[in-house]
Amino acid sequence: MDIAKLTAQTRDSVGKGAARSLRRQGRIPGILYGSGADNIKLSLESSELEKMFNSPQYSRGLINLNIQGGQPFSKTVMVKELQIDPVKANYLHVDLLAISMDKKIATMVYINTIGTPKGVEEGGILQIIRRELEVYCLPANIPEQIDIDVSNMEIGDSIHVSEIKVEGDVEIPYDVDFTVITLVSPKMEAEEEALEEEAGEEGEEGEEGEEADSSESKGAEE
Repeated sequence: MDIAKLTAQTRDSVGKGAARSLRRQGRIPGILYGSGADNIKLSLESSELEKMFNSPQYSRGLINLNIQGGQPFSKTVMVKELQIDPVKANYLHVDLLAISMDKKIATMVYINTIGTPKGVEEGGILQIIRRELEVYCLPANIPEQIDIDVSNMEIGDSIHVSEIKVEGDVEIPYDVDFTVITLVSPKMEAEEEALEEEAGEEGEEGEEGEEADSSESKGAEE
């Protein structure tokens, strides 16, 4: 199978100043976990990381990481956490996790709906409750996506996690048979929105009441 490729350099420098210096050079700090007794501090080219995320080979989230610096070596890894600047949308830091291709792992896979539900043609609204599901399998067997056929759904129908089947030796673990997709009538949708708005207004009134009580108490104390 095709695996996305990424190159990293080992680094010795740590701290906010060193991280800012790396970012000015177009690189970001990172850490590789699970590769042995010690975690490995890395620096990665920000543009190369962005290119990898946009690559079709990254669809399963597997990365062939080539580590330079000292004795070069390679590891199969996955992204554990990626920190992004909320304003500039720049990458700030990445945590990578080394994995073994012969050991099963848990990872999240996106859901893809197929077809147009019958109920939608009658005015129903398709609600996707879960946009992704956890799967447990060998890294090589991670599905690119989980396809769910919704073409036969009518108003009032739901699809639960127990009804979803995936090919190969792939398990979808769950403790509760939760709803993944449902098809509701416009009336039910409107009622749900009204209830959410009402709950929000009640929360605001409660906060205002608390503020008033606080002000009165403060005035009494003064």
